[in-house]
Amino acid sequence: MNKPEFFHSVTLDTTKCMGCINCIKRCPTEAIRVRNGKAKIIKERCIDCGECIRVCPHHAKKAIFDPIRILDEYSYKIALPAPTLYGQFNHLDDVDIVLNALLKMGFDEVYEVAKAAELVSDATRKMLNENKIQKPVISSACPAVTRLIRVRFPNLIDNVLPLHAPVELAARLAKEEAVKKTGLKPEEIGAIFISPCPAKVTASKMPLGTEKSEISAVFAISEVYPQLLKHMKEEKNYDNLSHSGKIGVSWASSSGEAAALLNDNYLAADGIENVIRVLEDLEDEKFTNLDFIELNACNGGCVGGVLNVENPYVARTKIKRLRKYLPVSLNHINTIATPMKWDKDLEFFPVMELDENFQVALNKMNEMEKLTSQFPGLDCGSCGAPSCSALAEDVVRGFASVDDCIFKFKENITSLIDNIQKLEGYIPNSFRNHDTDKEESK
Repeated sequence: MNKPEFFHSVTLDTTKCMGCINCIKRCPTEAIRVRNGKAKIIKERCIDCGECIRVCPHHAKKAIFDPIRILDEYSYKIALPAPTLYGQFNHLDDVDIVLNALLKMGFDEVYEVAKAAELVSDATRKMLNENKIQKPVISSACPAVTRLIRVRFPNLIDNVLPLHAPVELAARLAKEEAVKKTGLKPEEIGAIFISPCPAKVTASKMPLGTEKSEISAVFAISEVYPQLLKHMKEEKNYDNLSHSGKIGVSWASSSGEAAALLNDNYLAADGIENVIRVLEDLEDEKFTNLDFIELNACNGGCVGGVLNVENPYVARTKIKRLRKYLPVSLNHINTIATPMKWDKDLEFFPVMELDENFQVALNKMNEMEKLTSQFPGLDCGSCGAPSCSALAEDVVRGFASVDDCIFKFKENITSLIDNIQKLEGYIPNSFRNHDTDKEESK
């Protein structure tokens, strides 16, 4: 398999890194090591979930995204606001206030991702009813989860819903409408997603399920928020721009997507550790009667993304309050012609393999097991790896030494001292006296 060129929105500022081990213990794919007092991200394993950004006390991890000035590069600019955006503002009782503020900010048009979410929900309901996909179906909306399955849970790939995520569908539909409306070429139209998390930034650059994303650029909610707040305070009269209901807006928080299926036979989990636990149980066939599984890498769902400004639980409450004023749903797939299914299948990417040659990989696995049994099993992280087994893997791959384990290093030093003392016992007394006489003569 040809290795792709990796783009990552999660980056490391080594000048701020203090070499602590908070990040290595929380990374779901063991993609971080601390070597020579600095963290290092293994790009092949990183899924851009943003967990390291969340837990780094020194702010050494950060997300990269497009600057707002990129708007000047397009003749026609379309804002694609995530439903999470609405949960960032106090006392918001009308989505249209935010949408009009986006136009004031410099966009020519707004296309709600919540609108596309309702289309995806409608399509998912139909696919479940037609039994055309292996159950339980796993949502493909969270790109961090989809990438996690791709690299760590290949047996579950066939369970992943083969539909474009709402933001990708929104970008495609918005551009199609804009081309017809303006007569401009697609490349002259910018579909700009306003994102709550770094994983969606990566998804726009390295999409899954398609060769090329129609998302032109991605802004962070935290960057857009101050400008929107200013325009929202100025806004007195605003147009009716919203075309989504409760179902679409509810995608902002955990269980929103699953509840939209109008089927109680589902499971919804959020937080990367809980997601991994569910996927492991699913691999072990512990879930036998579920139709659908919604998984979000961030705590609370998209409201927990590290590019938001509001506390996720406060934002979730605000979204819930805002839903009271909305209709149930305003969008159904019989009203669109754009293909919603993936353009290409999701493929396993074996970043965890020890070697392409099976026999060589097996030998390395055996060596790993021997090394792991020699380590104390504390998974303390002092070696710079997240666990004893990860250090054993690094040693086998040639990236680390057994002496990186402080306990093994202590054992080796103690053994060396014992050997020196034993060697001292074999030195004849005459030689010892000779050395003493030489010292005294000095």
